[in-house]
Amino acid sequence: MRILEELKKWIGDITEIFLLLIALGIAVEILFGNTVPFFGSIITNLTSLLSTLGDNGLVGLIALGIILFLFRKKAVA
Repeated sequence: MRILEELKKWIGDITEIFLLLIALGIAVEILFGNTVPFFGSIITNLTSLLSTLGDNGLVGLIALGIILFLFRKKAVA
């Protein structure tokens, strides 16, 4: 069981790093006003994702709720 606990902690830490990189990419893209070579087009991809969730109506809302639940669960733990 200790191995699973360590694996969960490790995956959680990697997820936090990726979220921080996404936030950094958004900030850099806003500051420079266009796509930055290392980060790609993060804002365009996020806008596309939110548009897709919005077009799916109730299914998109449920998917967004599940995503938020998973992130909140990680933040509490």
